[in-house]
Amino acid sequence: MRATTPAALGALLALLLPLASTLRSPGPRRRGRAPEPAEPALRRLAHSLLAHYQKGTRPVRDWRTTTTVAIDLMVYAILSVDEKNQVLTTYIWYRQHWMDEFLRWDPAHFDNLTHISLPMESIWVPDILINEFVDVGKSPHVPYVYVGHHGEVQNLKPIQVMTACSLDIYNFPFDVQNCSLTFTSWLHHIRDINLSLWRQPELVKFDRSVFMNQGEWELLYVLSHFQEFSVKSSDSYAEMKFYVVIRRRPLFYTVSLLLPSIFLMVMDIVGFYLPPNSGERVSFKITLLLGYSVFLIIVSDTLPATAVGTPLIGIYFVVCMALLVISLTQTILIVRLVHQPDLQPHVPEWVKHLLLERAAVLLCIQDRRKLGQTGTPGSDVSRQVENNDSTAKSNHYSCEEPREREAMGDARPAPASAVPAEGSPLAHGILREIAAIRRFLEKREEFRDVAREWLQVGYVLDVLLFRAYLAAVLAYSVTLGTLWSVWRDA
Repeated sequence: MRATTPAALGALLALLLPLASTLRSPGPRRRGRAPEPAEPALRRLAHSLLAHYQKGTRPVRDWRTTTTVAIDLMVYAILSVDEKNQVLTTYIWYRQHWMDEFLRWDPAHFDNLTHISLPMESIWVPDILINEFVDVGKSPHVPYVYVGHHGEVQNLKPIQVMTACSLDIYNFPFDVQNCSLTFTSWLHHIRDINLSLWRQPELVKFDRSVFMNQGEWELLYVLSHFQEFSVKSSDSYAEMKFYVVIRRRPLFYTVSLLLPSIFLMVMDIVGFYLPPNSGERVSFKITLLLGYSVFLIIVSDTLPATAVGTPLIGIYFVVCMALLVISLTQTILIVRLVHQPDLQPHVPEWVKHLLLERAAVLLCIQDRRKLGQTGTPGSDVSRQVENNDSTAKSNHYSCEEPREREAMGDARPAPASAVPAEGSPLAHGILREIAAIRRFLEKREEFRDVAREWLQVGYVLDVLLFRAYLAAVLAYSVTLGTLWSVWRDA
């Protein structure tokens, strides 16, 4: 090969210099245009992070490294509680936090950018689900996650949760419900994905900062608990349970359910002050019973219905209905006891001993002989008996059968001017007639005494049954009130 002479090199440089100047000079189409600006840091960072990112694998460099997902929950609202289907619908603010080893960068290379939002579909997201899910709620879609330069990923989103919950309605409307939300990985066991709590349990428990406190339900607290779960001795899975404890506000149900029932029961008690021998008490009790039946039909849709049990307020309504029936039965018994006094036999001695002596002393009833004549419920019956006596006396002969009149001699008092002689048949007839009248009057007086005795028995028995009924109603009311107060304060 021949050596290159200086003259040849100079000629070569002379040829290349014009070509280089031509390449450096702008073309005719680019004259007068400003240079293009540099690409923004956000785009350069997103392109740098997602250019070679594989979202199908867990973001760890060593497969033996466990990805710990920290979760947090805040209850925003209690939307509905379906007692029949045992479903609780809540609206929560849910937060996830985990480390992604492939989403790290140096902020100095990207204009000191420390955080960036990335599409959720472009990166790996843990499969954390709620075990109690029964339906997909209408939750807003949040398409992005927040990523820090150290690789921390935050997934913040609101969720409408429809979960199965074992609702206990026995204490309705003073019931407290405890429903759980169990967060767990559906596929990865605890060696791959572990769960932890983002905040301290005390902060989660009493955090009601975002809760809408204007509905039927009141949020008491939220408990958190971590546990491991395994199925048939297989690999263990991490679970984070949140127990949402809520309490019903009973004011609406107290006004619409309890107060009308209490008013009807009070009117039933007041109805005992009506005279027991009058028909008004029976009609009044029947009207109350019919009104209570209509009330139960109206409120039947308001009461929660489940196949598990019956609420205590339903038992309360049934017992109130039974008390009204017992009250009506008692009234019918008393009215039957004091009615039709002429057909009653004598009061048995044991009844007199128990009611007119023992019970009257226990009930502090004084002057038992005048119970049917003074301002007692039997005064009307006494007056009626006296009227019947006078009527019976005046119409005695008109009420007798012809055969009885014939048997009594069909005698008529003779005029005063015609005085029969002693020992005559007419005198004997008059004497027989007077004796029959005397026996009749004695019999009527005996009937009056029997009626007065039964009236006294009916009055004492009415007072005794009324006080026993009142004691039963008060004991039942105090027991229910105590139970509901204890459950409310628990």
